[in-house]
Amino acid sequence: MSSPSAASAGRRVIALGGYSEIALATVRELQVRSPREVVLVGRNPGALARAAEDLRLAGSPRVVTLELDALDTERHGEVVGAAFGALGGGDIVILAVGVLGERGGLPADVPGSLGVLLTNVVAAGSLLMHAARGLRDGGGGALVVLSSVAAERPRRGNAVYGASKAGLDALAQGLGDALYEQGVRVLVVRPGFVHTRMTHGLPPAPLSTTPEAVARVIVGGLDRRVATVWAPPALRWLMILVKILPRSLFRRIEQ
Repeated sequence: MSSPSAASAGRRVIALGGYSEIALATVRELQVRSPREVVLVGRNPGALARAAEDLRLAGSPRVVTLELDALDTERHGEVVGAAFGALGGGDIVILAVGVLGERGGLPADVPGSLGVLLTNVVAAGSLLMHAARGLRDGGGGALVVLSSVAAERPRRGNAVYGASKAGLDALAQGLGDALYEQGVRVLVVRPGFVHTRMTHGLPPAPLSTTPEAVARVIVGGLDRRVATVWAPPALRWLMILVKILPRSLFRRIEQ
């Protein structure tokens, strides 16, 4: 169980990317400990409604939904502000905005790959900054950023996705350091292969995991007030080895 001062104890939770399977699993894991008031932000009203009902059945006393297309960056400030306003502030923000896109090295679909960069770096980065500002202005809180192990050393098999997550990961780390003394704790989450809608049909990688397992790692990281977690935790040690591989060997890894 978490102590009252643990970062996971916050009652007011905002999920940006509100029907992300990992975000919803994290809110449910938090609600195992105590009820949470939740705002879900996303672009699909039907998916938001289903996610909201799921959380109500899991014990949330209040769930608010707000519609936002992540690529509509001009509305980010307005909608994130509305999310904080709906709950009278925020204690935990989960940023779970991202797309996988085409796998491979040099993409055949360059416009589609630019869309991945726009979503995963520009849109997610904008939401990250607005959420960080909201937490700072409210006196502090925890900001959970879903990155990826692909951010640590992008491979030839997912060059665009890995580069996009590396950009978001770096921004999250920098903001975490900048806002630390102002009470904002940024937790960067680096999952490996997670069995979700996004990865459906893809061959699972070693150490593949589930949204529920990632959620437990996230809540544990909040309790420990660490800056980074890997899901599953064993990936941390695997990535140490991956990062020191000579380039001549690393480029042979196709997937």
